[in-house]
Amino acid sequence: MRKSKFDALVAEADAVSVDGWDFSWLDGRATEARPSWGYQRLLGSRLSGVQAALDLETGGGEVLDGCPSLPPLTVATESWPPNLAKAAARLRPRGVGIVATAGFPFRDSVFDLVSSRHPVTTDWREIARVLRPGGTYLSQQVGPASVFELVEFFLGPQPPEARASRHPDHAVEAATGAGLEVTDLRSESLRTEFSDIGAVVYFLRKVIWMVPGFTVAQYRDELRELHELIERDGPFAAHTTRFLIEARKP
Repeated sequence: MRKSKFDALVAEADAVSVDGWDFSWLDGRATEARPSWGYQRLLGSRLSGVQAALDLETGGGEVLDGCPSLPPLTVATESWPPNLAKAAARLRPRGVGIVATAGFPFRDSVFDLVSSRHPVTTDWREIARVLRPGGTYLSQQVGPASVFELVEFFLGPQPPEARASRHPDHAVEAATGAGLEVTDLRSESLRTEFSDIGAVVYFLRKVIWMVPGFTVAQYRDELRELHELIERDGPFAAHTTRFLIEARKP
């Protein structure tokens, strides 16, 4: 028996690998506006001027590998095994040391630059500890209520504290409390569109904190409802929030 369009799209997206941090599978199926500051370009410019750098939660190493030059000492951390294997294959040929950890097994005052794109959490005190005096932390982070139109479609209205989580002001307070000086802070709200239900399934499987514990089986009714909405009205729109923060160790 031939599968329905809904069943075919969901089955395809539920079977594809979500290892690494490459979203190219979504090409033509979802779009997300990019922040105007160009994080990878900024990171590349910072890396070219330092001797020792640490990239936290590097994922599959895609962002770091996209930078044209790397310092003589470059270290990346990653704790999720599928990402770790991808990062090692991509970054070791460029001389990057890969450390399988979610922590900071490094000496004090080792790095001129610490970076992280979309960290799950930010340990400001440990970042301050491993930075050399005059060193900087550069990070692009997920902001408050990011893609909450999609989150609330599956989970219902979220409490105010959930909507306020990950606010840039909280990051500034934590950075300052760790003894760092915030030198740059920018935030933007960016339009995101999902053109088919397969794109939604892939996104929620990959970005696991959006709908914690997401599985197709558990949310099949909601997925079918959203599929019908997309078929009738066109792409489902949401808004991604991002902020850039740069902080210096005095």
